[in-house]
Amino acid sequence: MKDEARPHPFRDSVQDVAATNRIPDTPQTRAPAYRLAFADQDFLTREDLRPVRLQLELLKPQLLLDEQGIRSTVVLFGGARIPEPAQRDSARTPLLGELTRYYDEARRFAHAMTLRSLATGGKENVIVTGGGPGVMEAGNRGADEAGGCSIGLNIVLPHEQAPNRYVTPDLSFNFHYFAIRKMHFLMRAAAICVFPGGFGTLDEMFESLTLIQTGRMKRVPFLLFGRDWWERVIDWELLAEAGVISPEDLLLFKLVETSEEALAAIDAWPPA
Repeated sequence: MKDEARPHPFRDSVQDVAATNRIPDTPQTRAPAYRLAFADQDFLTREDLRPVRLQLELLKPQLLLDEQGIRSTVVLFGGARIPEPAQRDSARTPLLGELTRYYDEARRFAHAMTLRSLATGGKENVIVTGGGPGVMEAGNRGADEAGGCSIGLNIVLPHEQAPNRYVTPDLSFNFHYFAIRKMHFLMRAAAICVFPGGFGTLDEMFESLTLIQTGRMKRVPFLLFGRDWWERVIDWELLAEAGVISPEDLLLFKLVETSEEALAAIDAWPPA
């Protein structure tokens, strides 16, 4: 956080946390009840404090992104299990090996979009991913190779993981709540790009589409990379034919194949 002059004469919380490390050691000062509430991890992780933790998890990335001057983002969703083409032989299945080309497309797209961002100061259209491996890594990697910054919104999972090495360290965040993480994906979104992926990617895609469909979020360029993939995974026309979505809802997104096609689609996207 920025070290700004405080607009009041009161002693600040950082000073008091430091002071508590120097207090006399007595039965009273050792008691959990005596800890400062905001510096007491056991207290903050109580079940009753969930509303406070939700608020903190929403607020921390918001403040830090504001301090970095990030005004808008381009969101990349996609599979964590898709390796880069050089690692194609390590793919779990032949089809997953074929999907490695989308690692390269995500990398190329992020590189091109970051160059555009840098041309206008580097604070608009900043690449944001989930910060993990696969397509996420490709997005952060492309931005890094273009000389720009990128955001990673990681989440704590049962298995060990760390942000990929291409995320800008000061823009690397970790979340407990999936819902708050998804809010941060979309709060600054100027465009959304979805690459092939599994349950997580599908969840992110459909929640984003639902928000736009229901008018809870303004319409932004929404691109699905991989025509064959998305037409096989989801029968979009059947959804419209059955009447569970409107035919007009099929216009909320566009299928693309390459970085160049995606950039052209963004440029031609009708204003909201």
